[in-house]
Amino acid sequence: MTAPPLVAHPERLMTVEEFDAWVLLPENIGRDYEYVGGRIVEVVSNNRSSGIGHLLGSLVGVYVHQKRLGFTTGADGGYWVAGERYIPDTAFVSVTRQFQRTDDAYYPIAPDLAIEVLSPSNTADEIRIKVANYVTAGTTVWVVDAERERIEVYAPGKPVRLLRRGETLDGRDVLPGFSVPVSEVLG
Repeated sequence: MTAPPLVAHPERLMTVEEFDAWVLLPENIGRDYEYVGGRIVEVVSNNRSSGIGHLLGSLVGVYVHQKRLGFTTGADGGYWVAGERYIPDTAFVSVTRQFQRTDDAYYPIAPDLAIEVLSPSNTADEIRIKVANYVTAGTTVWVVDAERERIEVYAPGKPVRLLRRGETLDGRDVLPGFSVPVSEVLG
């Protein structure tokens, strides 16, 4: 099997079926890819973004574990979201929405919460598409923008919340009782 022409012609959009086959090619195993807006996006981070994602993921993960709310995944746990394939930095799926866990690279439903920590490789269009699809699928999204020192909170049916240093990020409906100061997240 050879890679679809998309690799040589990035302006060509790919179907999700082509993407699903493409990520299984031997040369792509061990690398993280998302399918966003018909295009392949390699997931690449930097130390600052990775550290923020790990910290926030650890805090959420411990909270979810202690409260027995469901499960979390880290920066290589994938999900099907609105027909696309995403790998958030951290995600949470509640016990009420869990399917049988599988060994598949992408969990067959959208998470309850997706945490996306922006990296230099993220484009504004990519993030807009992902946030819109997450929210349409019923997912709350925390977009952490360390460069601009803010966290954007998108929740289905609610206005966007913009949080800065001195404010507190809380779980509201998706993780009731969870909170952390924004300044702690941004370091």
